Amino acid sequence: MGPKYEENGNEDREKPLIVKHDADETGHREELVMVYLSTAVAVCGSYAFGTCVGYSSPTQFSIMDELNLSYSQYSVFGSILTIGAMLGAITAGRIADLLGRKGAMRLSSVICSAGWLAIYLAKEPMVLYLGRFLSGYSIGIISYVVPMFVGEISPNKLRGALSSTNQLSIVIGLSAVYVIGAFVGWRILALLGVVPCGLLFLGLFFIPESPRWLAMNGEEEEEFEAALRKLRGKHADISYERSTIQEYLTILQTLPKVTFLNLFDRSNYRAVIISVGLMAFQQFVGINGIVFYSTEIFKSAGFNPRLGTILFGVLQVGVTAGGALLIDRTGRRPLLMMSASGLLLGNLLIAFSFFFKAHSVAPTLVPNLAILGVLVYIAFFSIGMGAGPWLIMSEVFPLHVKGLGGGLVTLMNWFGSWVISYTFNFLMLWSSHGTFFLYAFVCLLAAIFIYQMVPETKGRRLEEIHASLNS
Repeated sequence: MGPKYEENGNEDREKPLIVKHDADETGHREELVMVYLSTAVAVCGSYAFGTCVGYSSPTQFSIMDELNLSYSQYSVFGSILTIGAMLGAITAGRIADLLGRKGAMRLSSVICSAGWLAIYLAKEPMVLYLGRFLSGYSIGIISYVVPMFVGEISPNKLRGALSSTNQLSIVIGLSAVYVIGAFVGWRILALLGVVPCGLLFLGLFFIPESPRWLAMNGEEEEEFEAALRKLRGKHADISYERSTIQEYLTILQTLPKVTFLNLFDRSNYRAVIISVGLMAFQQFVGINGIVFYSTEIFKSAGFNPRLGTILFGVLQVGVTAGGALLIDRTGRRPLLMMSASGLLLGNLLIAFSFFFKAHSVAPTLVPNLAILGVLVYIAFFSIGMGAGPWLIMSEVFPLHVKGLGGGLVTLMNWFGSWVISYTFNFLMLWSSHGTFFLYAFVCLLAAIFIYQMVPETKGRRLEEIHASLNS
């Protein structure tokens, strides 16, 4: 299985996408209907990702009561998703290379559906754990293959916005499961989880495979051209993009078989540092801790926790959508820097609220400070650090190491998620305000890292990005 085909071509300046308007790289919207449809189908998987992650929160007490689970047993149910996702991340690159991008998404949808059905039918803990593990494995694959597929099929000037719909769909799924879970039982909620998996599975029959994967995998040239033509429109001039892909493949075929150690070659190590570093900071700024503790913060402030959760979700969806619209206009670096700075502010507000509470300072101010901190935090996370690391990952890896590199980055994401989830309660027992001061310090380090290490990739062809990283 050859190395992963990067969006190299998707960089490929789709030159005159429309013959008459060769200055318009992205083409007329009617010529890109299939790109939008393909993206919409793919992010059904991202929506499923969000529902899987959010499921354990609104269902905790009803599952524990019906199946007579202890807190430790339910903790296993909650955390085994991350274990499955880490295993999914390890295998995702090879699966996507072997089966294709569509094949990997289709496999993931089947496994995820099986996981939801196991949870729905569960009468005892082991079946519940199996279902949760299968769901985790499937989203480990999805978290890698969806941003890669969307990046590979997107025109250069739309790559940032379309790639950001991955994170937007995740937070919509997360918010939806919180809201719906407040009104339906846990078994019905599990059954509803099958719906986006089914939409993904069926939708894949109506969209083309990634032309980059077809070309890389040695498929017939006619099939490769047909997929590219479908994505760019029947009136588009695809000659430049086609020749760029084929030229890059010629270079690719001269490279030796890729091993894990090749990730740390001189030509690749900067891409690894940038993408793995960003993904580590995405988790270690404390996102899972904030999400986990938000309900308690709303409760302690005397604010309706259900209403607070809905407000939390609406804000997250709205700001993520705004970030998707801005990322191809303002660029990646400004949004990431703004996001890291806002996360620093949000963590400081929460830290000071706990500090004031511990020292009985301004008791009337404490709840408002805490709520403001949570909302500031989630708004700034959603605008940059939520989607940005996934987008940068899809841009900086050369084709021949993208499978292994993307798998490593996805593994880091899930490992970081597990570390924060596991350590959060211990840190809160140590010091509630100290926990958020620690997260604030990590946000400061993230801002320094972004300023020093992360290149601006807006509007640049992938070949340019790779060449600049190697210079």
